[in-house]
Amino acid sequence: MLSYIWPLALVVVSNIVYQICAKSAPASMNPLASLTVTYAVGAVVSGVLYFLLNKNGSLLQEYRSLNWAPFVLGIVIVGLEVGFLYAYRAGWPVSTASIVQSAFLAVALVAVGILLYHEKVSWNKILGIGICLVGLVFINMK
Repeated sequence: MLSYIWPLALVVVSNIVYQICAKSAPASMNPLASLTVTYAVGAVVSGVLYFLLNKNGSLLQEYRSLNWAPFVLGIVIVGLEVGFLYAYRAGWPVSTASIVQSAFLAVALVAVGILLYHEKVSWNKILGIGICLVGLVFINMK
């Protein structure tokens, strides 16, 4: 059970800290310059964790398994980061920016699941999409 829960708990805790950091990024600093520090730290932490968790691991051996996905993931992660940094600079509240994007993301991923992975659409998913869209209306009411 723990092996099922801990990854999502890590995502939730990391996302909370992520949103706080993104909202607190210096407004006087170019977001892309800020991300160079972010990714340098991320690369060092990833490397250290790789060697701590894989005592006899070889990054060069791992790199032989590369495909297109890590490269594209690097590009889209920059898009995610820059998007949130600019959203907060544009005045989005930390309490709603993530919720709004998550609701749109949930709806879009249902379509991705159907089109790319041939997942079935249940009435629960359709109802969930409707609830997400209604929730967006309420969250954005002033």
